[in-house]
Amino acid sequence: MTTLLQARRLELSFGPSRVLHDVDFTIERGEVVAVMGPSGSGKSTLLHCLAGLLAPDAGEVHMDGERIDTLSERRRSTIRLSRMGFVFQFGDLIPELTLVENVELPLRLTGTGRSAARARAVDILSRLEIEQVADRRVNEVSGGQAQRAAVARALIHEPAVVFADEPTGSLDTLAGELVLEALVSAAREQKTAVVLVTHEPRVAAYADREVMLRDGLVVGTALVAP
Repeated sequence: MTTLLQARRLELSFGPSRVLHDVDFTIERGEVVAVMGPSGSGKSTLLHCLAGLLAPDAGEVHMDGERIDTLSERRRSTIRLSRMGFVFQFGDLIPELTLVENVELPLRLTGTGRSAARARAVDILSRLEIEQVADRRVNEVSGGQAQRAAVARALIHEPAVVFADEPTGSLDTLAGELVLEALVSAAREQKTAVVLVTHEPRVAAYADREVMLRDGLVVGTALVAP
């Protein structure tokens, strides 16, 4: 494997509160890394810096050898749209759209024609076993089905990396396991890296490696036993 994403000595404060301190992070192509730690440890802030959603006060973020933290917001937005996928705790699907319309949206935004985008969306929904609810809106399906649709949307354009921030936090255990299995298996097929933010050991067990944060510091890293 080769390094896809690398952060060096990240520092970030919000007012007097230091959120990240001297953080280093790397992820390889096709690797799943769980970022763990208690609430307030800096997990989501690190994810936002890696994705170019936040600019660190100091340090560097590189993707495929290109430094991205100093790029213009327009350029970072282009990279996020074309090369990154996102899954958040509550899915963040557009409620006015059906699941299949939500899933095809990244392709439509990058210029793919409607019929081609729809065919791709139906295919990935089928692989995630929710094609039977493809034409329903978010409030007409279960939380687990909606979150699998969010996974489908994150993966449909075959991004280099998916950022998943507490993707099972609002689900029961069974639904959460289905979402994680869908995310990890689809990412493996596409050789997509996954940064998985969680505070739950059962969720981190799906990763290849764990990075532990506490008070904005990396306090440990370990391989996950198969």
